[in-house]
Amino acid sequence: MNPMNEVIISKATINIGVGEAGEKLSRAMTLIENMTGQTPVKTYSKVTNPEWGIRKRQPIACKVTLRGEKAENAIKMVLDGINNKLRPSQFDAQGNVSFGIKEHIDIPGMKYNPDIGIFGMNVSITFEKPGYRIARRKIQQKKVPQKHRISKEETMKFMEENFKVNYVTE
Repeated sequence: MNPMNEVIISKATINIGVGEAGEKLSRAMTLIENMTGQTPVKTYSKVTNPEWGIRKRQPIACKVTLRGEKAENAIKMVLDGINNKLRPSQFDAQGNVSFGIKEHIDIPGMKYNPDIGIFGMNVSITFEKPGYRIARRKIQQKKVPQKHRISKEETMKFMEENFKVNYVTE
């Protein structure tokens, strides 16, 4: 197989949205740091929504971006929490996958801590092939050609082979 056609994990992003600033957000940040060993960043609201009590530029969530071995370990850990089951609808046309976890205590090895509480989280995994750098570089930036882009089927096959993912239809 051509090494330029191998699918690789570009990054994994774990996000916890709490909807408000303050102590709840700091507990979520502590949870992500304990899970991944990496310091999360706060994300801020883009609009004001009085119905939900959210003001523009108010911190409402936190996220962490993992790459390399840390990303693979986190993906394995989180997939164990959902019994390695994904739906084909969770993959997008570019071959990326996103899924959620209702409670972090579903993940094996994570115990309930009364100081933190229980949080759900969203996980997004971005895939690419070698050569995708041409779209990000500063000088002579180009688009990734259509024949080199990743399809949904390629990503699904990669997840099945590397992470023993089962596909369910519900």
